[in-house]
Amino acid sequence: MDRNTPTERTPLTSLSESFERYLQDKGKGRGGDGGNYRRNAARELERFAEWAAGDRGGDDWTGIVPDDVDRDPTFEDLDERVFREYARHLAGDRGLKQNTVQTYYRYISAWCGWCVNEGYLEAHYAQRASAMAPLPEDDGRKPGDQQAWTSEQRHALTRYVDERARDAVEAYTTLPEDTDPLDKQRARYAALKAARDRALVFVLAYTAVRVGELLRDPNDPRRRGVRWEDLSLDDGSMDVYRKKQQWDAASLPDPVISPLRSYRRLMDPPTERWPVFPTFDQRTLATLVQDDLADRGERPNAIDERRGEYARDFILALEEDIRPPSITTDGARSILQRLSDNAEIDIDHPKHDYLAPHGGRRGMGEVLVRAFGYTVAARYLDNSEEMVRERYSHIEAGELGDVATEALEEIDSLTQL
Repeated sequence: MDRNTPTERTPLTSLSESFERYLQDKGKGRGGDGGNYRRNAARELERFAEWAAGDRGGDDWTGIVPDDVDRDPTFEDLDERVFREYARHLAGDRGLKQNTVQTYYRYISAWCGWCVNEGYLEAHYAQRASAMAPLPEDDGRKPGDQQAWTSEQRHALTRYVDERARDAVEAYTTLPEDTDPLDKQRARYAALKAARDRALVFVLAYTAVRVGELLRDPNDPRRRGVRWEDLSLDDGSMDVYRKKQQWDAASLPDPVISPLRSYRRLMDPPTERWPVFPTFDQRTLATLVQDDLADRGERPNAIDERRGEYARDFILALEEDIRPPSITTDGARSILQRLSDNAEIDIDHPKHDYLAPHGGRRGMGEVLVRAFGYTVAARYLDNSEEMVRERYSHIEAGELGDVATEALEEIDSLTQL
């Protein structure tokens, strides 16, 4: 199939119809490494498809399609329980090492994330905690092997989103006065989205706040995403609901302040209770606007006319103070996948082919440990010093290696005298 040929994406689309397009995207511009990844991913996708159809697995496994239905597996059949069962299937193969099970599952998880971005799935089911629960712990995987944004990656991504936001804001603010209202709204929408993405990237890159503390968790009403009322840009702080189940202040360092100020000025939220990082998903916003206006007594025809006056439902929501939900952690991963691809950032990691949210936190952890030591880093990361020492032990090991090398060189030089 030609990669430029549009494919209908519905819950009834068969899983295999997405494979070739996914593999083409993964192979794009990756040279030899891309070829290896594509070959390995194709093998694991084929195994997953066979398992989903009931052609692989235990004797009592009949696949994910209901027994009374005669068709191939489709996206309608997928949810987190399916991926949990597949994780259990992989973990139950005694011929596979623990790390191999993790690696095989990551190929399927990466495809699942791509399917969310492409509109095949509504959520990244494979990354849900319940789906991954049956997977074994990595054996021999060191904390330093986990993704951490390097200085080069952080600078490349922040520079890209900054330039993109500046261009979008300038395009909006320099429109002629006689610009058509709908065109002006489209320009504002593009500027808002670019400014939101820039602010999100800068916060993830420099604050070391956990993404789950920053955004909405659909399964935990306490985690509704930070609101503007939670931020104090003058003081450089932000209130977040921490992993330890209590509210606490997180630092907003200087690089984060300007993107947030510019973004807030552009958005001009109706109230301080608006989320800092609202969703821009059109289906979600359309339903939200229609339901809210109906609750206010508007009739369907009047609602349609009202929506027709706006280029995007998000702009209407701003005008009418119809507060949207915050993006979710899955949404943040999708945004970072898109931005990492568009920025063409060089990423070499076995699990993520994009700059994942937690990598920003770990990257800042590396910077702080190297610059100020474990105690300061622990305070900034909201972790115990013991845990920080464990997770960043590769740094100390490397430094001790340098000390050992220096000692050997000194001793060798003395013995040669």
